[in-house]
Amino acid sequence: MLWSIYLLFAQGMSLVWGSIGILNFAHGAIFMFSAFTGYLVSQELRLGLLGMTVLGTCVGAGLSAAMHVLVVEPILRRSANAAAAELRALIASVGIAAVLLAVAQASTRSVPFGLGRMEEATSVHSFGSVRLSLIQLLIIGAGLVVTTCMVWWLRTAKSGLALQAIGLDPETASLMGVRRTRLAVTAMAVAGGLAGLAAVLLTYHLGSIAAESGDAMVLKAFSAIVLGGVGHAYAVIAGTLLLAAAETAVLTYTSGTWVDAVSYGLIFVVLLVRPQGLLGRAEVRRT
Repeated sequence: MLWSIYLLFAQGMSLVWGSIGILNFAHGAIFMFSAFTGYLVSQELRLGLLGMTVLGTCVGAGLSAAMHVLVVEPILRRSANAAAAELRALIASVGIAAVLLAVAQASTRSVPFGLGRMEEATSVHSFGSVRLSLIQLLIIGAGLVVTTCMVWWLRTAKSGLALQAIGLDPETASLMGVRRTRLAVTAMAVAGGLAGLAAVLLTYHLGSIAAESGDAMVLKAFSAIVLGGVGHAYAVIAGTLLLAAAETAVLTYTSGTWVDAVSYGLIFVVLLVRPQGLLGRAEVRRT
């Protein structure tokens, strides 16, 4: 289940970073704000699990797409080169994350918030010796279904192949008629929607999350992407699986205080042994 949550969240971040070259540190804030919007709506309406899932996904997609159109794209157009554009977009994403975090903290006074109780979500189902609640089953199912769709999209659909072409060689892709701006907005919207979906499912599972929860998720996703490697369809799957397995093993066999140390220790090992990640493509330098 932990793998599914990491996978839903990290897929979008990996998609944007690997295709349009933007490391979006506002991804965690969009994750949090999607759940926060659901919390505000739940004070007035009772939408249920399906309604909240749709709402969180739409809010995440809308925020992410708006961020690209209103902030990132103008920065890219005004930058002298790609390196400067990526750095400025990174700084802008940190600023956007700070604004969203401040709004949520001011509204909730830094108290954890939830989406209301759902009795059906806590119903337990047994599969032999394994016992899972309905929300846990939904999280695992969402992770598997969304991952399958993402792999199919990136490896088969024309728009997915065009996104990968932008990541490999944006100049050649542009000469061949690939519309980078439109695909970039699509990639950002998909990433935000996945973050919103993960936020709603995780909030229902835990009962509540804090305004700062998105920051921890960004670090986990960044770690998983580095582990798997940027720019490969299966890299984020391998990275999140390795990270979730390591954390689960530490939590199971130790007191749990070494979770972050072991998780980030894996990154150091991979960076030393295989800098491009487990499945990442080797970097090519042109002269």
